[in-house]
Amino acid sequence: MATVTLATEIQPSSPQGEFRNEPFTDFKNPENARKMKAALDLVAGELGREYDLIIGGHRLKTEGKIKSFNPARPAQVVGVHQKAGAEHAEKAMSAALDAFETWSRTSVEQRVSLLLNAARIIRERHFEFCAWLTYEVGKNWAEADADVGETIDFLEFYAREALRLAKAETPIQYPGEFNQLLYIPLGVGAVIPPWNFPFAIMAGMTVASVVTGNTVILKPSSDSPTIAAKFVEVLEEAGMPGGVVNFCPGSGATFGNAIVEHPKTRYIAFTGSRDVGLEIHERAAKNQKGQIWIKRTVLEMGGKDSILVCADADLDAAVDGTVAAAFGFSGQKCSACSRAIVEAPVYDVFVERVREKVAKLTVGDPATNPNMGPVVNKAAMDSILGYIETGKKEGRLVAGGKALENADGGFFIEPTVIADIAPDAVISQEEIFGPVLAVIKVKDFDEGLKVANNTEYGLTGAIYSGSREALETARREYHVGNLYLNRKCTGAMVGAHPFGGFNMSGTDSKAGGPDYLLLFTQAKSVAEKL
Repeated sequence: MATVTLATEIQPSSPQGEFRNEPFTDFKNPENARKMKAALDLVAGELGREYDLIIGGHRLKTEGKIKSFNPARPAQVVGVHQKAGAEHAEKAMSAALDAFETWSRTSVEQRVSLLLNAARIIRERHFEFCAWLTYEVGKNWAEADADVGETIDFLEFYAREALRLAKAETPIQYPGEFNQLLYIPLGVGAVIPPWNFPFAIMAGMTVASVVTGNTVILKPSSDSPTIAAKFVEVLEEAGMPGGVVNFCPGSGATFGNAIVEHPKTRYIAFTGSRDVGLEIHERAAKNQKGQIWIKRTVLEMGGKDSILVCADADLDAAVDGTVAAAFGFSGQKCSACSRAIVEAPVYDVFVERVREKVAKLTVGDPATNPNMGPVVNKAAMDSILGYIETGKKEGRLVAGGKALENADGGFFIEPTVIADIAPDAVISQEEIFGPVLAVIKVKDFDEGLKVANNTEYGLTGAIYSGSREALETARREYHVGNLYLNRKCTGAMVGAHPFGGFNMSGTDSKAGGPDYLLLFTQAKSVAEKL
């Protein structure tokens, strides 16, 4: 059992200089490749280990278990976890409420120190965490590296933002008074992260809660609980007191609903599907007996993201950006390019160049670092293949179109491109969350922009054009939370691209931006007569 350090014993650590994004690792460097292979070997020796629930700093076992598997080798167990049920919700809430009494009164400097200590630990073990991501969710080396880097970025960025927020001032000082504006914590939050960025998003929502003085009940995805367990171990090593983050893998239908509905839950931070996000929002909106506040929901729910390619675009850049955004991590990103909307004069050339580029993509066990690994599980594979069959009826199959057989039973799907898709087709409207790109022909920019805005989502989008007028029109009228001009629609960087979307993509939370910590606080105005 890890030693739980009292908050007062956290060693002080302050941000050094301005925030800088963690650099990407160059795996073409033989030394970095060697370190990654060594980390994969190291983590392979830890696969299958059992992890406990952690409630109030105490380890608990349950009769029911959750197992996470390597999607490239489904027979390989990555971690065995206890399964929290509805009966554990009250224990977790009680522990979080007890911890809130002291943690909420801990100085912001001490809370910041916890984040910076955790960032240092992760940075020192960077390749090891990459390896866990490769085994548990099938990320190749570059995708895993970006996930780990973003985790460090969130820790470093939110630490600095917490210090900035603590120095907030009222716009004026009213004559004869001393005026203050304080951002105080909300209480106990339920943090429900996704499996596709199981380190960065999980850690980001958790530490945004913690650094602002809240305590957390963390329910990780059942597809990726091990990386969350590893992160909680890091927080304990960094000095986190018991009860500040309570680690509770469990079923959404039982434990998840219980904590969402609990009258003492103050807010729910969720990233995942549209349907689950809407259900959480509905459950949270119902006032429970004994509840004295309106629960806050911070929701990021996915997208149906487009890249608009104009006739005057740099076509090579547009093809490269589209393929990277569509097939990075097998299209399992809420920001992934699911639709290429292409002006007629360059449509045929674009489709052919995409076909040629996709034909060069490699698919295989992510431990060997191909371009694409598996999708996360069999249910995801079956769903994606169903959409591909629908797409074949709605358009023209250009590349891919089927699962890849392999000796280990991994969930591999060919990168698939389907052209001549209508703007209102099923695969043009519904989120597929897999390596499937629909290509839509439009006559001009105006029609293309209308198609880009024709879904119920509004998360990310991109446009490739050489026209300043088109770019400025898109800046105003392309209705997404994250818009990219002449670059791909994935790869949001903490600090530079605050992330969150419109409409059914969620509450536009803007993670990694200057507004994000406000979502985990409430403002208190204090006026003292002099």
